[in-house]
Amino acid sequence: MDDEPDLRTLYELTLLREGYLVEAASSVEEAWQHLQANRFDAVITDMRLPDGLGLELLQRIARHQRSERCVVMTAYGSAENAVEALKAGAFDYLTKPVDLKQFRSVVASAVQERPGGTPARPASPRESAPIVPAEEAPAEAGVAPAARAALARLVGESDVMRAVKARIVRVARGMAPVLIHGESGTGKELVARALHGCSQRAGGPFVAVNCGAIPEALLEAEFFGARKGSYTGAMQDRDGYFQAARGGTLFLDEIGDLPLAMQSKLLRAIQERCVRPIGSTQEEPVDVRIVSATHKDLQAEVLAGRFRQDLFYRLNVIEVRLPPLRERREDLSALCTALLARIAEESGQPVPRMTMQVLLKLESHPLRGNVRELENLLHRAVALSEGDTLQLDVEAADGSGMQDLSMPLFATPAPGAVTAVPVPEAAPTRSPAVAGAPPVPTDLQQYLDDQERGIVERALREANYNRTAAAARLGLSLRQIRYRIARLGIAVPHGDDD
Repeated sequence: MDDEPDLRTLYELTLLREGYLVEAASSVEEAWQHLQANRFDAVITDMRLPDGLGLELLQRIARHQRSERCVVMTAYGSAENAVEALKAGAFDYLTKPVDLKQFRSVVASAVQERPGGTPARPASPRESAPIVPAEEAPAEAGVAPAARAALARLVGESDVMRAVKARIVRVARGMAPVLIHGESGTGKELVARALHGCSQRAGGPFVAVNCGAIPEALLEAEFFGARKGSYTGAMQDRDGYFQAARGGTLFLDEIGDLPLAMQSKLLRAIQERCVRPIGSTQEEPVDVRIVSATHKDLQAEVLAGRFRQDLFYRLNVIEVRLPPLRERREDLSALCTALLARIAEESGQPVPRMTMQVLLKLESHPLRGNVRELENLLHRAVALSEGDTLQLDVEAADGSGMQDLSMPLFATPAPGAVTAVPVPEAAPTRSPAVAGAPPVPTDLQQYLDDQERGIVERALREANYNRTAAAARLGLSLRQIRYRIARLGIAVPHGDDD
């Protein structure tokens, strides 16, 4: 509870004008008495109350499995308090001094939809432990059809995937930032879309941003927007990602690739919920939920000084870990069925039939690239198969039967052909080799570098040395291909546009 009665009255009048009803309490115990006597749509509480902390009220509500959404007010600059409240189950938080427009927006979001899917009656909070009464809330009616459709794109019924889906449903209803962690190719964006689809923001925009694909010089303009004339070529006002995602979800993919300077600006935007477009003297309030993803170990990045600790704690309020495909092999059949159906639809071909032999071959493949690699393999198999049955019967030189599942990115020269990539000579004494097998390199790292150099050089040539286009062909970010060009000593003509 705030000790200033005038401030409490201001908040109450603000929401009364919006048509809400309010029950106010001055302490944790008084608020709990109201809760025991009635059902409510929302609870808005200060972090510090005369007889305890607002978090105690959140914990009681959680223990009794009540459906009220809780909004916590916390002092300016107390980032750790806000994070603690969100981890305790708060729907959202407000930083003092509270902006009344933001106050109205957060309350509207909290009461927008009841847990059972029934629109809530407007309700009004007050600053202390204000309680919002409503008709008796219905029992939990399960997941809404739109949310089920979003979850259906996450193919798999293994125990680990069931746990992921259950966590998505559980955390989607709040506003707490979510960090999705998983290896490349596991489907982190699908999880982000499912979070959006299961939330009360499902009707708003979902804006996905690949943080590693934006040139560093353009990051601020892309995220926050720019005003006409603010830089060369800015012919008109333009919105950034934060403005585009207003009322919805902003998905920051590969957040670990952001440079430190931009991390600082992003942290302020998330904390203050305001952005300042380039060339503007005024900040604009933004109403977005932040969902981020990375394949990196951000805690290790923090220790190495490459990622801000305060931003990490702000983003990692709730973590969703997406398992690699090797940990859910039982989902392989369902994944193949779904992927083949999509591939057939996109190519206008009938869905090929997959035999048990094919499935066994796929199960024996490492699939280090996870679902993305599986989709790539099935694309190749569909293209190479004849008839209505998926064929994977081309034997590899080593007899593994995986030739068509492990073709290199670019065609391998025929035996005896001259290759542009030098292969080190084999050692003078070695074990007998299988006939036709390539010689064993004496310097494995040099051999791998030569192979990688040849692939990158070819991609650059085919893209007319446009590094952005070449990176896209190889599935890399612009910074990643620049790093490889420098490390491998690849000569690139100057003056080419990125």
